[in-house]
Amino acid sequence: MPDSLQEPLVRFVRHLSSEKRHSPRTCDSYQRDLNRLAFWLADSGRDQWRLLLSHDLRRYVAVLSREGLSGRSIARHLSAIRRFYNFLLRERLVTDNPAVDVRAPKSGRRLPRVADVDQLGQLLDATPDDPLEVRDLCMFELMYSSGLRLSELAQLNLESLDLGAGDVRVVGKGNKERVLPVGRKALGAIQAWLAVRPGLAPEGEKAVFVSRRGDRLSRRSIQSRLERWGITRGADQKLHPHLLRHSFASHMLESSGDLRAVQELLGHADIATTQVYTHLDFQHLARVYDQSHPRARRTRSGTGPDDQ
Repeated sequence: MPDSLQEPLVRFVRHLSSEKRHSPRTCDSYQRDLNRLAFWLADSGRDQWRLLLSHDLRRYVAVLSREGLSGRSIARHLSAIRRFYNFLLRERLVTDNPAVDVRAPKSGRRLPRVADVDQLGQLLDATPDDPLEVRDLCMFELMYSSGLRLSELAQLNLESLDLGAGDVRVVGKGNKERVLPVGRKALGAIQAWLAVRPGLAPEGEKAVFVSRRGDRLSRRSIQSRLERWGITRGADQKLHPHLLRHSFASHMLESSGDLRAVQELLGHADIATTQVYTHLDFQHLARVYDQSHPRARRTRSGTGPDDQ
């Protein structure tokens, strides 16, 4: 990559980190997306960001689409490019933002998968066999009880837990803090884990969840342990942290119908993000209707009025 492309990009990522206080993961995501554009630009014979025009960017979007990126992923790329060019405008390195009027191709919105209430109950009611499984059960109960993101669970410190009040304090996206209620089953699982945790964690370790070595458990390890839990206990679908979070949201909405409350619990800045769960809730209602309404039920032979 020519220095004339790389140097402004390095300055932009530094700006995101130091001035905007974005997390290292967010900065890496911006850098990865913009590096991809920079290499494409260099391969096209352009060594200056000001040489990228709107019609060039539309060609780039077409390339990404042909390579199999979804509309959502392309929209993320374009968002990064728009923000980068706003920075370049501020630094007077370009005279316009070529991404302003470029849009990603539309793609159908995938509904998140959720687990059945009864199956989750069976998986979480299993008896742990050793201290590591006591820890695992505590993690999974807490994710399902309070709808935690994987990153929020991994970052939990002991001071975040208030067992007397029955709540947990987490730091979510944008460093926004929220306090979440913890259910009875999850509180019991936390108490069981805290009773055996000293056998693994060294004195002074702040992390709630530690590895066999006594250091903070990584996100990848949490994912791996949850998948293992599902396999060893016969789950009929792959278990992953977001499945527990999605299941929490969907089951809460089914029971309460309170979209605003679910939004607050999940830590969504925009209620439109939470509204995906209303579609899941409608699917549940449609299944109940199909199974219950006398004019919708199928006969035992598999044929109904519409089939005859």
